[in-house]
Amino acid sequence: MTGGDNSGALLHELVDAADHGETVVLATVVDTCKSTPRHVGTKMLVYGDGHCSGSIGGGPIEARIAADALEALSAGSGRLVHYDLQELGMCTGEMTVYLEPQLSPPTVLVIGCGHVGCAVVELAHWLGFHVVAVDDRVELVTEELLPDADVLVPGPIDEALRRVGITDRTHVVLTTRSSEVDVEALPLVLASPARSIGALGSRRRWQETRAAAVARGVPEQDLDRVTTPIGLDIGAQTPHELALAILGEIVALGAEPAPRA
Repeated sequence: MTGGDNSGALLHELVDAADHGETVVLATVVDTCKSTPRHVGTKMLVYGDGHCSGSIGGGPIEARIAADALEALSAGSGRLVHYDLQELGMCTGEMTVYLEPQLSPPTVLVIGCGHVGCAVVELAHWLGFHVVAVDDRVELVTEELLPDADVLVPGPIDEALRRVGITDRTHVVLTTRSSEVDVEALPLVLASPARSIGALGSRRRWQETRAAAVARGVPEQDLDRVTTPIGLDIGAQTPHELALAILGEIVALGAEPAPRA
């Protein structure tokens, strides 16, 4: 038997997950033998936090598939897995399931949309990253000025960052106008699992920022996560050269973005 009666709804859910930047594994029954709880083509989604949508067997088999799906997600590659249901205390059948991770592009979160921030947004989009732009100067966070941003979040920095989901696939780029703005953003950014955090500016400015952040209660060891000055040392001077240095450093971390369609 081919096809799965839950396929349509789950594929719509899969598209919605991708639109929201969620990582998920599509588990599909591709072969069965003897008595099995589901037929070929039946699908299930396993999200990064472990919860599932749909069902391809229930009970022990579903728990085993979910665990294997999270391993596939961590590895970032698909795999075929064969299951003997009798070994799991179920029926006498066997199932082969294809686990296909659906990884959204890594995110570049730009905080500060001045000349350098705009250049970072433009280049990050061109490279295929999901790009989020944040600034408390609402007049700078517009579709007209930032046509390459996927998400625009104008408003007070603390409120804006609470609206942004920072994951372990997010690269935070602080290109703000002052150390005061950096200090406002850092507690929320450092409380996240961000893949990387980098701040633009001179070493003297960072010393001032660091001291002010510590005075606000930010632990010294947390501040060690911040790379400053952000960017490869290529002698960059112009906004676009600085953007090139910043994105070069991000790509060098080994979390290359998915190709943009």
